[in-house]
Amino acid sequence: MIDKKFLYKKILRVRNRHLFIIDAFIFSFIPIIALYIRLDGSVDLERYSGITQTIVLFVIVKLIILGRFGFYQYYWRYASAEELLRTTVLMVSATVVQTGIFGTLYLLNIFSIDTLPRSLPILDGLLSLIAVGGIRFSVRLIEETNRKRKEFNLGDRVLVVGAGNAGVSIVQEMLRSKHLGLHPVAFIDDDPKKINLRICGLPVVGNRHQIPAWVNHLNIRKVIIAMPTASGAVLREIVDVCQANEIKTSTVPGVHELLSGNFRLGSIREVKIEDLLRREAIQTDIQEVFKLLMGKRVLITGAGGSIGSELCRQTLKAWPAEIILLGHGENSVFNIAQELKQILQTLDPEGKTNRQLPKLTTFIADLRFFSRLEYAFEQYQPDIVFHAAAHKHVPLMELNAPESITNNIQGTKNLLDLSVRHNVKQFVMISTDKVVNPTNVMGASKRVAEMLVLKTARITGKPFTVVRFGNVLGSRGSVIPTFRKQIAAGGPVTVTHPEMCRYFMTIPEAVQLVLQASTIATGGEIFMLNMGRPVKIVDLAKDLIRLSGYDIGRDIEIVFTGLRPGEKLREELLLPGEQYDATEHEKILAVHNADRAIPEEFDLEFDLNVKLLGEAAAINDTRLIILLLKQLVSGYKPESQKTTSQLQYIGEGHDDSLKQKNISQ
Repeated sequence: MIDKKFLYKKILRVRNRHLFIIDAFIFSFIPIIALYIRLDGSVDLERYSGITQTIVLFVIVKLIILGRFGFYQYYWRYASAEELLRTTVLMVSATVVQTGIFGTLYLLNIFSIDTLPRSLPILDGLLSLIAVGGIRFSVRLIEETNRKRKEFNLGDRVLVVGAGNAGVSIVQEMLRSKHLGLHPVAFIDDDPKKINLRICGLPVVGNRHQIPAWVNHLNIRKVIIAMPTASGAVLREIVDVCQANEIKTSTVPGVHELLSGNFRLGSIREVKIEDLLRREAIQTDIQEVFKLLMGKRVLITGAGGSIGSELCRQTLKAWPAEIILLGHGENSVFNIAQELKQILQTLDPEGKTNRQLPKLTTFIADLRFFSRLEYAFEQYQPDIVFHAAAHKHVPLMELNAPESITNNIQGTKNLLDLSVRHNVKQFVMISTDKVVNPTNVMGASKRVAEMLVLKTARITGKPFTVVRFGNVLGSRGSVIPTFRKQIAAGGPVTVTHPEMCRYFMTIPEAVQLVLQASTIATGGEIFMLNMGRPVKIVDLAKDLIRLSGYDIGRDIEIVFTGLRPGEKLREELLLPGEQYDATEHEKILAVHNADRAIPEEFDLEFDLNVKLLGEAAAINDTRLIILLLKQLVSGYKPESQKTTSQLQYIGEGHDDSLKQKNISQ
């Protein structure tokens, strides 16, 4: 039995001097083979006495022409189409020359050549071309086979789930980038029409329910999920199967993240918790968003934050005249500004576009300082304001109530006053589901900020609106980064309560809906984003532990620590009396009677209480802040032990005159 590896090595060591000898040997037999073919195998060599001279003639002609034009200087291990073309040209040239000489000798009846068929030189040339080309390119084929075998042994056999555009693009990229060691073996796809077809040379072997069988049958070492529009439930099913078989799993980002529409190997990443919560793709009216933002000066507060920075990214795609990135944290504002500048650089790398690029302006400011904000409005005259800046961390704000008031309420009021004064055309405030029957200072302060926006919209008649949604995955202060740190440290993962539930969205998804809501705003309404179903925090923890490659209980423990100050088990979506109506977008609901919370006859009292809140924050009077919030926010029920004792103290025989006493102190 011949060892293939040994044979490959021998063939790959063949040099041009060896090929010269091989060619001479083969050329010596090809005329006889050609003669047999021409005469259907009935050949009497004694009758064709001129065959010997003809063989010598043909061999000399071909070797001279091939040698004269450098044919024996090629490196055939890397032969390409160019070498194939040169081989064909040289062999055709040799055939023409030998045919001419053969014809001349035939007419002159020299060497008894007239006994041979006149088509012999042409048939000989054709067979010589096949033989020479076959020998040369077999060296290239063996080299390629040997290289693939080595890569195959070193790399991962990949099963691609999803034979759509994303899957095809990724397979093509893997085939081009052999050095990465990813070798696609087959596709999995749920479309029955694709089963048993071949795409990019790979078979579509079955649907996702057959993954375990094909993983074992094909010896798969890695699964790539190329389904950017698949739901979280589908992804979870695939990931569970792969984890059960200890197969590495990667995916492409969801359609919300792939705004460019290009799928490359750089897009592939490990499966994230966001993927398992992914919902169906949002249908966004891009043209309306572009119409709203294109050519406008857009001011975004909290530009360095999770929501603010994503607003910057998606706003930039609408080609505004200018984006004013306003934020208090200099590092985060710097980072998003640099990211946006790089994007602009890719759009116009040499600065030759005829279209004016959007201008990026960074402005470091604290919303609580009116004069600093006023300078920004005077300098840049924004057309649209997206207000994403806020203190959002519930337990921290429960312990630092004055900061929540000054930032969330006074900061919002400063922005609104300046927006009215400088004729801002549209104002959109990012709010939270924690404003509904709040049990914490943060939620109550954001509810007061909502009412300020609604009141301003009622007075001015402008499209000043609020967009309300729940938690966003991956934001700063989110539970996910905390869980990751705990897992990296070896656990335990701490969860407040086994029944704790929250509504979640990905950041790109939330911002898409914020921009879409802005296009349908008329003013004075609250938009509530459809958050889907609530998710148990303990389930998030379990998913994250599994995605990190650990077993719950064996490798990483989950510990329940109890509710923190201001927290409640479940967030609510509806305030009593609010009427949620459908909009033209299926994932956006509108509260058109939202400003009923501020009856016109109570405007003065509302303004007074907001002013008193600011004064109470200035003297760090948390007890008074809570009392005022209870008067302003219907349904506010502080539940922390500290807060309850403070309210009892205020309620024991004290009237509202205490407010003036505390403020004067």
